[in-house]
Amino acid sequence: MQTHGSDRRFGEDIATLYQDLLVPLIFAPYARDLASRLASLPAGRVLELAAGTGAVTRELSARLPPGAEIVATDLNETMLAVAQRQGTPGPVVWQQADAMALPFDDASFDAVACQFGTMFFPDKAQAFAEARRVLRPGGTLLFSVWDRIETNDFAWVIQEAVAGVFPEDPPRFLERLPHGYCARDAIARDLAQGGFRGPPAIRTVVAESAAATPAIPAAAYCQGTPLRNEIVARDATRLEAATEAAIAAIAARFGTGRVTGRIQALVVGIAR
Repeated sequence: MQTHGSDRRFGEDIATLYQDLLVPLIFAPYARDLASRLASLPAGRVLELAAGTGAVTRELSARLPPGAEIVATDLNETMLAVAQRQGTPGPVVWQQADAMALPFDDASFDAVACQFGTMFFPDKAQAFAEARRVLRPGGTLLFSVWDRIETNDFAWVIQEAVAGVFPEDPPRFLERLPHGYCARDAIARDLAQGGFRGPPAIRTVVAESAAATPAIPAAAYCQGTPLRNEIVARDATRLEAATEAAIAAIAARFGTGRVTGRIQALVVGIAR
């Protein structure tokens, strides 16, 4: 999969909008799902990779039994700063870390979790190898990735609307990265290359995304993700035009008031 430097830049503006708009729009239901799965495991010490602004971290802190230790990491310190400002019900260790070179001892965690971050790892097999290394024997790696963009209503409609603003060079960040790692055979292959044995359990999880107005998903995707970087790189004066095009497209498809759309992801689990 092709990668671009702008794909991984989450500056302060993007991180704040990500937390305020994207987390309640699309991440919250999957954070609850992932945390509930982890809470059913014997996990006294949990490592979270690519924690972002802490959607899963907060759920884990609320759901794991007293005494469980959570270490939440992300490569982007700006995202972690926003996460820490949100607070958590219980204690969390926050640490900047690269998923492909984890600064932790071998066999030091009962579970490793990652919500919608795996797609951003440049070398997924290496990241999986690192996750396996820090897992104790019998420990679990559990992560989620978005399914195809066509199965995620708002993302699909917004990508096509923004493409219409830049027809000669349409931004494809959403399809290329967040929705670009959903082939089950590729996931299984990368896990095997990372040292995991046996087939992973891969489940399709469908949920609903809802917003009070079409402007919320439009701003969330156009200004709260690195899609913003692609728009600005083409023409910095057209960020608002791209957002307005997304608003119009959402309104045309889902209505001008409260809007709801399908979201779909894959949840992957495998034991060490």
